[in-house]
Amino acid sequence: MSAAYEAGMGDRLARLRLRRGLTQEQLAEAARLSVDVVRKLEQGRRRTARLSSINALAAALDTEPSHLVGQPGTFEIQQDAQDEAPSVLALRRAVSPVSDLLGDDEDHEEPPTIGQLRAALRSTESIRREGRMGEIGVLLPSLIRDARTAAHAFTGAEAAAANSVLAVAYQVAATTLTALGKEDAAYTAMERSLAAVRLSDDPHLETLSASTLSWVLTKQGRLADAERVAMVRADSIEPGFRSPPRDVALWGILLLRAATATVRQKRHAAVTDLLRMASAAAELIGEDQIVYAVPFGPTNTGVAKVNFLVEMEQSERAVREARAVPDLASLPPTWRARFHVDRALAHHDLEDDKAATRALLMAERDAPEWMRYHSTSRRLVTELRESAGRRDAPVLRLADRLGVGG
Repeated sequence: MSAAYEAGMGDRLARLRLRRGLTQEQLAEAARLSVDVVRKLEQGRRRTARLSSINALAAALDTEPSHLVGQPGTFEIQQDAQDEAPSVLALRRAVSPVSDLLGDDEDHEEPPTIGQLRAALRSTESIRREGRMGEIGVLLPSLIRDARTAAHAFTGAEAAAANSVLAVAYQVAATTLTALGKEDAAYTAMERSLAAVRLSDDPHLETLSASTLSWVLTKQGRLADAERVAMVRADSIEPGFRSPPRDVALWGILLLRAATATVRQKRHAAVTDLLRMASAAAELIGEDQIVYAVPFGPTNTGVAKVNFLVEMEQSERAVREARAVPDLASLPPTWRARFHVDRALAHHDLEDDKAATRALLMAERDAPEWMRYHSTSRRLVTELRESAGRRDAPVLRLADRLGVGG
């Protein structure tokens, strides 16, 4: 994967600023940032920035955050790959087939059984939790087509079950497309997921859809919309003390989604309130549960708290709180990797680049392929590489593996 998209962040920022007819001072004022931040980013002297700052700059420039940071736009192909290559175009075709517009019936094969569909979805979700993006890109178009075929061919309970699989498959497509900077295609996938949810047999899928949609909107920079989607649904399903753990977990997941959107709006008091409620829900459950591939409980709430502290520029506290996160091994690999990246950001803020590098190496150990798609990780590694000495072998080798070596 080319390193060009990280190296061009400052150029993109300057080009978009000029296109909008803004000076550096005017952009800084519109984004409510210091002009020094804008200047350093444009000059390439600074490559990392808080996501709240990136969202503020993107809003001021009327663009998507993914465009500003240079999200990778396609799947990475491994040099030794022997199997079918992942394809964004194939995923787009599966999500938005032309047959829907033309009124054609493209279902010519025998549909798989419900058991086969559910097994394929479980396999895809397992791969997704491990961050193996290329395999998702290969498997997901077929899963969507198979689930669509079954949903059209079956009736009654079998049709509802097929729509349940289809709804979740579309949501996996939405998160995958978002990771590739295709947020509009991701929104289309979410529209189709919601249509399938209405025909499904799983009452929890509407809540899952709200959580995923909130995440997609956050990645689009539509922070107020993301917060609203999560909170409207959370208010409608607020559990009681005797509610099943899954219901409490789904509510807590929505609170964390809302808090993610809120912290990027720099509304820190609201973030604290949401985190307090989510922490109470996590304590009620007692241990983390994986609900539709998303964890919730004391561990993931602790991980979220570290992320919020990093965003709120409380790096010393973030490092302290990170040491207290319990049972980290219970989380899926991509969640652990994101946690280590947050630790790395905090250490880098505190000018402890060796600790930042160690945290990044732990992230790579947990989810190596995910790291190659994660823009924040790549930008941080780029910055660490540029300031590293010639003998700082760990960060130089990490940069080479991520494709950001100079």
